[in-house]
Amino acid sequence: MKRITTIALMLGLGVASGYAQLIHVNMTFSGNGASSGIDLKQPNSNTLEENVAGNGTLGSFTFRDIRAAATSPQPSTTCSGAFFPALAGAGILRFQDGALLRFAVKDGGDCIDFVHMMARCTLILELKGGTGRFQNASGVLTYTEAAEPVLFDGTGNVVLGTEVGQITGTMSGVGDGEEDRGGTKN
Repeated sequence: MKRITTIALMLGLGVASGYAQLIHVNMTFSGNGASSGIDLKQPNSNTLEENVAGNGTLGSFTFRDIRAAATSPQPSTTCSGAFFPALAGAGILRFQDGALLRFAVKDGGDCIDFVHMMARCTLILELKGGTGRFQNASGVLTYTEAAEPVLFDGTGNVVLGTEVGQITGTMSGVGDGEEDRGGTKN
């Protein structure tokens, strides 16, 4: 009986330590960004979204976020153009195995160079769990992109742009997916 208890305890600790392991994330992507038809109802803001796909440490993925960005530029020590901070937002990464990883946009924004018609976007993403192997995931990732306009509306606003970049950071709480192979449970 004592031996069975010891083995059960060792197996339990082994599973717990697997979830405590830090994973260093490095993923690249490409896709598009645009104004969104969704209104997050944040004062003095526009709602934007990114739809990108890529590959990296965690496998093939798609990424979608929706966020409110300030309509007036704000002071920034890191942006040489006009900086439009993210005010609120969230999103989902969906992986090839069907697992989902949820996040909230915690900080960052768009640095736009109106002379060269280019933008750099940096968003800080706080992980909020998910489904399948990401059910207990936590950590912070940084989404960094370079964007260029493709289509403008009649008033000169960009309504569609290209986006390429990377997602980096660390996370923990990632399982092997055994608890939910289909990636659909919460």
